[in-house]
Amino acid sequence: MDLKDHIRGVPDFPKPGILFYDISTLLAHGDAWQVALGRLARIVSGHKPDLLAGIESRGFLTAAPLASRLGCGFIMVRKKGKLPGDCISYEYDLEYGTDVIEIQKDAIAPGQRVVVMDDLLATGGTMAASVKLLRDAGANVVGATSLIELTFLKGRDKLDVPFNALMAYDD
Repeated sequence: MDLKDHIRGVPDFPKPGILFYDISTLLAHGDAWQVALGRLARIVSGHKPDLLAGIESRGFLTAAPLASRLGCGFIMVRKKGKLPGDCISYEYDLEYGTDVIEIQKDAIAPGQRVVVMDDLLATGGTMAASVKLLRDAGANVVGATSLIELTFLKGRDKLDVPFNALMAYDD
């Protein structure tokens, strides 16, 4: 099955000149969604993770059901102020300004094997920041994955862990 057949391109979203790759059409198609999860399971299981870390918010949509399928835990990487309790924060640079992501302080035991997941890898800044945050918390980050990679933005070049995507777009 060609999963790209189930991705909708939305021109000029969220701003003019951007082509948004919408995964909601994939999620809505039961067979395609199961195929995507099965393919992700094959990739991620090779890393033997203890935890999958989903990046807010669409990363939650892949990481949580996949963690259930693989029998491992799931944690959330969220924007500052969105998680209750004590958190560990990491500030990183964006094209124009900075952003802060957090995880709960007790989310990871030292040395746990973690795979980071998001729906799409573009410039790689948020995924690279997530890897650093998880390491700061004591994780052994063993890989990263996404449904889609925009290869022309070279986001994987910012990652120092193995990265896989189910689909790639070159422009």
